[in-house]
Amino acid sequence: MRKYLLPPDGQFFKANLHCHSTLSDGQMTPEELKVRYKSLGYQVLAITDHDIMIPHPELNDDAFLTLTGYEMEVNEESSLPWPRTRSCHMCFIALEEENKRQVCWHPEKYLFANSGKNADKILIDEETSPYIRSYSAKGVSEMMKIGRDKGFFVTYNHPTWSLESYPQYSGYQHMHAMEICNWGCVVEGYQEYNPRVYDDLLRQGKRIYCIGADDNHALGDTGGAWVMIKAEKLHYRTITRALAAGHFYASQGPEIHDLYVEDGHIHIACSPAREIVFTFGNRRALRLKAPEGESLSTACCPLEQDGLYVRVTVIDHQGRPADTNACFLDTLI
Repeated sequence: MRKYLLPPDGQFFKANLHCHSTLSDGQMTPEELKVRYKSLGYQVLAITDHDIMIPHPELNDDAFLTLTGYEMEVNEESSLPWPRTRSCHMCFIALEEENKRQVCWHPEKYLFANSGKNADKILIDEETSPYIRSYSAKGVSEMMKIGRDKGFFVTYNHPTWSLESYPQYSGYQHMHAMEICNWGCVVEGYQEYNPRVYDDLLRQGKRIYCIGADDNHALGDTGGAWVMIKAEKLHYRTITRALAAGHFYASQGPEIHDLYVEDGHIHIACSPAREIVFTFGNRRALRLKAPEGESLSTACCPLEQDGLYVRVTVIDHQGRPADTNACFLDTLI
C-alpha cells in the first residue's frame, strides 16, 4: 500500500518563514519585501521581526500571503564580549490568523534596533507577560513550550551563528522544526547549512521538521533558502495546517515532485539531480550518483530495517541541496 510523505493532491507554494523589515533591523519595508519576494516567485512570507509581532494583512492578495510571527532571542550571561557569547534564536509563527497576541513579552527588555519604536503596535498576551528569559536548556524549552501551547509553529534558528553546539541544542524541547539552512548567515560566511544538527536532534528521538529560510535583512540575502509547502489553496489556515503536518520540504534549488513509501521502499521524483542521498539515522546510508553527463530524476531505496528514520537529500548539478523532512520508520514499517 502506498503511503505519501508529501500529499499527492494540491500545489506547492514557495515560502520564506524567517524575514526582517525596517520595523526591527531589516533594510526593506514590509511593502518592499512583498515586491521583492513576489518577483522571486514566492507566494508565502512570514515577516518575523525581532521581538515585535505585527500582522501584515494589508500585503495579502490572491497570489501572496503573509503569516504573522516574530523572532525571539535569549543570550548567555557572560563576561565575554558579545561576539563570543552564545545565543538562542527562535521564530514563533501563528497557526491561526486570529492569533495576534505576543507571548513572553517584557516591557523593558529585549528590544533593539527599531523594535522599541514599534512596540506600541503589538498586542500582548497578559498570561505569559512580563516574562524573564533564561539562557539554559530549561529556559529555552519553556519558551518553546509556551509558544507551542499558545498556538505557534516554533522553529530553532541558525545554531552556527549562535555559537551553539550539541551540549546546548540537544537540551531544547518542544520545537516544531529547525533551520537546516539559514541563507542570511551563509551569505555572511557562516557554515549554516546544518544537516548534521538535524540528524543530531533526530537521533535523540525528536520528531521535528527542517526548514530553509533567508533570515534576510537586506537585498543581498534574499531568495537563497526556502520551503515548498504542499497545500490545496493559498489560505492562511490551509497553509499553516500543511506546515504543522510537515507537508513541505526545504530547498536551496532542487524541486521535489513526489515522495512516498510503497512495498518497503521509499520513492522520490525530483528535478534533474547530480545525486540523491538517503539517510536513516544509523551507520548506513545510500548515495546514488548520476553517470557523467546525465541526471537523476527518480530514485528508490529499501527502507533500512535497523534505521531510526528516513530522510532524502537531492543535490543538483550546481551542488545545491533540497531536504525532505524525516519520517520515523516506526510509522512506516
